[in-house]
Amino acid sequence: MKFFVDTADVPAIAELNDLGMVDGVTTNPSLIKKSGRDILEVTKEICDLVEGPVSAEVTATDADTMIAEGRKLAKIAGNIAVKVPLTWDGLKACKVLTEEGNMVNVTLCFSANQALLAAKAGATFISPFIGRLDDINLDGLDLIADIRTIYDNYGYETEILAASIRTVNHISDCAKIGADVITAPPAVIKSMVSHPLTDKGLDAFLADIKAAKISIL
Repeated sequence: MKFFVDTADVPAIAELNDLGMVDGVTTNPSLIKKSGRDILEVTKEICDLVEGPVSAEVTATDADTMIAEGRKLAKIAGNIAVKVPLTWDGLKACKVLTEEGNMVNVTLCFSANQALLAAKAGATFISPFIGRLDDINLDGLDLIADIRTIYDNYGYETEILAASIRTVNHISDCAKIGADVITAPPAVIKSMVSHPLTDKGLDAFLADIKAAKISIL
């Protein structure tokens, strides 16, 4: 499973990238706004840093303007994935941009029917939002499983990019279901390393080392 980092924080991306934990990045205007920097400038810096896809989101809601914005974003770098919303206009933009050779990430997916439409429109990625479904007492992981089944049934090449990841369990569950990609904030990805038994074992080991006065250097 590929790991995308959901942030516009360049130092945080660089840290994970140096460890080989970054297969791509997802951004949006809200994330970039937090950095206080120009959207095109930050996006270009991220594209130069990572080799994988970098999702950059359009701000328009009508198809023609989405297409124009998508073309401009795609010129930033060869690894841009234009992010469009899962609306009828977004699907129109997806179709045109895909046919022009661009990667397209269709976002804000909340149903299997929506995911099916995105695949038929040629989306490179479909982004179902797990956490937001959980927020309204629906199981977001069920949606990942449903999309996986449908795509496998018909051989769709659109990759399932599980988004709105809130917990480390979301990540492991998505891996078991067969999501192609997850995107999560740096803090969630880094927290995957934590386990109380690891901490307990390390404390005991360090106590033994201290008691035995062992030093390698």
